[in-house]
Amino acid sequence: MIAIGQFLPGQHLDETELATHFGVSRTPIREALNQLMSMGIIVMRPRRGAVVADVGPQQLIEMFEVMAEIEAMCGRLAARRMTAVDHSALQAAHQACMEAHDNADPDEYFFRNEAFHEQIYAGSRNAFLAEQARSLHRRLRPYRRLQLRVRNRTKASYDEHEHIVQAIVSGDSDLTVELLRQHITVQGERFADLIAALPKRSEQDAP
Repeated sequence: MIAIGQFLPGQHLDETELATHFGVSRTPIREALNQLMSMGIIVMRPRRGAVVADVGPQQLIEMFEVMAEIEAMCGRLAARRMTAVDHSALQAAHQACMEAHDNADPDEYFFRNEAFHEQIYAGSRNAFLAEQARSLHRRLRPYRRLQLRVRNRTKASYDEHEHIVQAIVSGDSDLTVELLRQHITVQGERFADLIAALPKRSEQDAP
């Protein structure tokens, strides 16, 4: 719900309301909130409890910069270590992205896109690195999803995937690194579009 903008930056998350919504007790809700807090997606504030994290533009740039380097590292290793079976799985994930794009469904593309990147993380054959990539990917999930709602971004993303797949399958680790850095980094017009797409919290939710 945070990822798709139903809960906005700075918005309070009420445990009782969430428990009622999901039809569970408050215990699993607290556990879920603790996990989200450990991921940096929410923060705990005095007298307000759980609040959706409000990430500023500079911090967002820095997080995407780190994400770009981590994904580039995964890509370098994947280009060297992926097997023919891994290549087939990566190409299948890429095909699924194409189908979601052809259906003009940015939400479906988002999930297919996550599966595509997961193939690269797993293909690095470095469990520690893959887990770091997944952790930061989860942290940036709401913003990566919003980015795909910008006009023509799913097509651009798919086209970038095509070149990434070719580089990995050919074993060109240096090219894979460069392509993944460009794919993840948000700067210039892409960053301006992302900031413009961010949901604006209401005055009543402002701290």
